[in-house]
Amino acid sequence: MSERRWTVGRVAAVGAIAVAMFFVALLVVAFNKNVSTTDSPLMMRPAPNVSSTTYDGETFDLSRRRGSWVVLNFFNSTCVPCKREHPELVKFHETQLALEGTGAELYTIVNDDDEEAVRAFFDDQGGGWPIVRDDDASISVDFGVAKVPETWLISPTGVVAQRFTGPVTAELLGEAIASMSAEPVR
Repeated sequence: MSERRWTVGRVAAVGAIAVAMFFVALLVVAFNKNVSTTDSPLMMRPAPNVSSTTYDGETFDLSRRRGSWVVLNFFNSTCVPCKREHPELVKFHETQLALEGTGAELYTIVNDDDEEAVRAFFDDQGGGWPIVRDDDASISVDFGVAKVPETWLISPTGVVAQRFTGPVTAELLGEAIASMSAEPVR
């Protein structure tokens, strides 16, 4: 009888592990399923002229960013998917910094949000990249942002190369830039 209990317990444990692995896989798929590349009339065209200021009072002019990949991440501090995505952006930013001047530049674009709430979020969750003001929503409108989070890749030549809707991962951004760097983007 003791051996039968041990076998039943083992089967139950294996079943519980299988169920747990299924739910972990489901969560991973659900997280990645929420991101998609989305077509836009801006694809493979020069990026819109974007000029604004950062939360640190610096001037941001997208046209002056030519020569490196630029990642624009549209964000709101009350957006749950934005909050879930943020650790991935921190990881991506750290990876790009490690490339010592040859990595992509990351910018967060904020529209319709409280500056104190955004600063508090970044102070708490990390992120040492510039936060760009979009007080009049002109940047969001120019890019046709439907809802946050939304992430755009701008090539070193100033061309819109990719648009992601939903939360992105550091790996996704890195792979997208690497694959597009292998192919010339005009």
